[in-house]
Amino acid sequence: MIRLLLLAGTAEARALSTSVQGVELVTSLAGVTAETAIYGGQVRRGGFGGVAGLARYLSVAGIDAVVDATHPFAEQISRHAVLACRSLDLPLLRLERRPWSAEPGDSWFPFESLNRAVGALPPGAVGFVAAGRSAATILPPHHVRLILRTIEAPKKVAKRVMILRARPPFPVADETRLFRAHGVTHLLCKNAGGSTGFTKLRAARALQLPVHMVTRPPQLKVPHVENVREALEWITCVAKPTPGGAQRA
Repeated sequence: MIRLLLLAGTAEARALSTSVQGVELVTSLAGVTAETAIYGGQVRRGGFGGVAGLARYLSVAGIDAVVDATHPFAEQISRHAVLACRSLDLPLLRLERRPWSAEPGDSWFPFESLNRAVGALPPGAVGFVAAGRSAATILPPHHVRLILRTIEAPKKVAKRVMILRARPPFPVADETRLFRAHGVTHLLCKNAGGSTGFTKLRAARALQLPVHMVTRPPQLKVPHVENVREALEWITCVAKPTPGGAQRA
């Protein structure tokens, strides 16, 4: 039985952790937010200490393979996973859900970063930001207000940024009422994909609000799947016993 490290923090990671069989699973959470969901396997919380720290952990813990199912915008840990696995010749899979696509009635404008998306807001705009608490320190232009929704309270908040604390899911009707109540003129978000977060985009469509959409970073050059079923198939292949140990995929 191989020992598998799952870098988690998404709905897909939760589903994979409770579905996988035939491996000894270690589920790693960054610990950025207080998780209420139940994960399978041995749960580990906190960082690794960079590429060297992750490589050291993989070696000491006897990890045979890694599945990176972190958030599509968790660039640092994904890069570290690639470098650490490469240094140890360990198989690595990226599980990343498909990004959202604009539909008829949408008014989306692509941006390479949230800072640029905020900076492009016109005078008098009220921007609703759904991008995590790290966005709380982004200073909006003068005569622009931001409303930032987060699960956990940020430690620092820039001027002209209002914090709303809430935990998903958010039904479309609730999102629509919220946008109207606060006079929201623009929606700003990262293209995270998934069905849960799409409700805010449906509300923006109904209200004909412009959406400043932060595009995803380029995909790393590792095996990549978009759903849990494909990830389970990859794990089954890697876990097949071979004379030399775990198969290197």
